[in-house]
Amino acid sequence: MRYRILTLNNISARGLERLPREHYEIAPSLDRPDAILVRSADMHGTVIADTVRAVGRAGAGVNNIPVAELSRRGVPVFNTPGANANAVKELVLASLFLAARNICAAWAFARSLTGDDRAIDEAVEQGKKKFAGFELPGRTLGVVGLGAIGVEVANSALALGMKVLGYDPQITVQRAWQLRSNVAQALSLEDLFARSDAITVHVPLNDQTRQLVNETRLKLMKKGGLLLNFARAAIVDDRAVIGALDAGRLHAYVCDFPSNALKDHPQVVTLPHLGASTGEAEENCAVMVADQVRDFLENGNIKNSVNYPEAVLPRAPGTTRLAIANSNVPNMVGQISTCLAHARINIADLLNKSRGEYAYTLIDADGAIDTDLLSRMRAIEGVLSAPHRCDRRENPSAHQRPCAARAARRHLQDTRRPHGRLLSAGARSPGPADGARAQRGAAAR
Repeated sequence: MRYRILTLNNISARGLERLPREHYEIAPSLDRPDAILVRSADMHGTVIADTVRAVGRAGAGVNNIPVAELSRRGVPVFNTPGANANAVKELVLASLFLAARNICAAWAFARSLTGDDRAIDEAVEQGKKKFAGFELPGRTLGVVGLGAIGVEVANSALALGMKVLGYDPQITVQRAWQLRSNVAQALSLEDLFARSDAITVHVPLNDQTRQLVNETRLKLMKKGGLLLNFARAAIVDDRAVIGALDAGRLHAYVCDFPSNALKDHPQVVTLPHLGASTGEAEENCAVMVADQVRDFLENGNIKNSVNYPEAVLPRAPGTTRLAIANSNVPNMVGQISTCLAHARINIADLLNKSRGEYAYTLIDADGAIDTDLLSRMRAIEGVLSAPHRCDRRENPSAHQRPCAARAARRHLQDTRRPHGRLLSAGARSPGPADGARAQRGAAAR
């Protein structure tokens, strides 16, 4: 049996190579796919087959994906945080220089020059003064959002000699460790706007961040400040920005989102969605999302899902794996365990994680799981995901080149460890998933 992968955009060949053709059928048009890979294609309003078990976004933002609908169906949506961080960081830094030194306006002026070389020299001497800019060292950059991109931008700005203020009340432990210690913490967004010479935003678009940069906050900025937006267009109120530019509050605005309101303003530089548009970033995103989707299909593991909890459980030798998305309500694990107990099947290992309304359960069971048992699990109210059965394939990491010693260890381990099977049991009624504590080595009695 081969998994069927539907691609809604061109996905880098380096990523698709992670899905071996003997086990995966990949096409831009096919029926009854097991998973969907997408970049920017809008999936809202698209009929998504009931066979789909996972959606992988080769990028960070998921505004083009109906996440709420898929969550109710028990379908994890994966993204690739950090895979394009360097590409975006480089463009942000370039934009700081563009804005501070008025490079785009100066370049347009130079292109407009006419006459012989002497006439051009005279025009340059007369005109260059109006393009005089300022240097970045010693100035303060405010970074709103300290995820993968924000952290890289903050650290690089320090290396340029800038002072850096960061604001992110939801910063993860991992990102906090990566952030250089001399990045100062802003007490609030208002504090950051008031103390910054330049501000760059790196947050997802949601109800809390829509028009986060508005007239009220722009009025707090120092006169002649810079504003950069390489996150999402709607995070910034365009009208408020134009007002701040015209009033002299802002010196320049650089963004990745052209619009009729912005494109002709002399102090605005709009770029055509270039943030992650490098060959390296596209490859990184494709490889990362392919590995995550493959690990989910073959092992049930969830990493970097925007709607389901992270759940990674090493395979117990000689077992059959069950992967179940369910509502976050009491006694879900108990009901699932009871089904196994009635079938006289022992649980060798179990992991249950919750996230908001939803939870996810991985079970390694001793013994075969037949269709009748899967049907009984599906009938449990609150089980969300459709049942599926698949053989475990070669580990995705095997496609990387390990050193000889590591390869030898892996070969030795593989000869000792029989491969199990993955079964994902699911059901009919939508609802949120079980938050019971992870249980290991539990026996279904």
